Amino acid sequence: MHPSRTSEPHKYRGTGMPHYVRRLLKWRQMDMEYTIWQMYLMCSNPKLVYRHTMYRKQTKNQWARDDPAFVVMTSVLVAVVSALYGVFYSHGVRQAAWVVVRAVVVDYILVGVVIATACWLLSNRFLRAGPGHSHSHAAEQRVEWLYAFDVHCNSFFPMFVALYAVQLVLSPILLATGLVPRLLSCALYCGSLSYYHYCQFVGFNALPFLDNTVLFLYPIAAIALAAPAAALLGFNPTRFVLGIYFH
Repeated sequence: MHPSRTSEPHKYRGTGMPHYVRRLLKWRQMDMEYTIWQMYLMCSNPKLVYRHTMYRKQTKNQWARDDPAFVVMTSVLVAVVSALYGVFYSHGVRQAAWVVVRAVVVDYILVGVVIATACWLLSNRFLRAGPGHSHSHAAEQRVEWLYAFDVHCNSFFPMFVALYAVQLVLSPILLATGLVPRLLSCALYCGSLSYYHYCQFVGFNALPFLDNTVLFLYPIAAIALAAPAAALLGFNPTRFVLGIYFH
């Protein structure tokens, strides 16, 4: 059983982005317990998270969450782990502070906005089922931009666990020279990025009016091919990424 979803009452009191932004200012109304449960499931069983999208559509007439708690909590976790990177690898307080701001604002939020927008446009323009689809309402449904952003945020969290937290713990090994550290680093990035795209697929596949959502799995094949080749060619993604942040 999942925690009570106090942030999602049956009586719906708002819709869309304005309501979402207003709730950012009311942190006491955010359901952190439910958010933690969702974070756990995104790492263990992401399909279960999206079973509740139909419930949300039926009770609130929208696919997207109206509670920004997931975004807020993930932003806090990204900031904390980025600060730890700063403690170990930065050359000063100013650089460490810049790393935290960049990780949250640019890497998580702004990149997420770009990815969500691209997926939103792709889904609505090319993946919506035609009038002959078995769901009679399919032609009338459209992917909400906020739902596409939800899917990114959900997919980002397992990648955050691997490429922020786990990588920090393993960084003394991953930053070493040699074939084994390169293989480990490439395997970590390959698995994390592949799982991100799988979660993207699960999120959009949960919408009954979309067809050919398998398209979201295609990047996994490219990642699987690129990772071993990169390791054999001497590329270490951990060294590359930390080099961008800390020179």
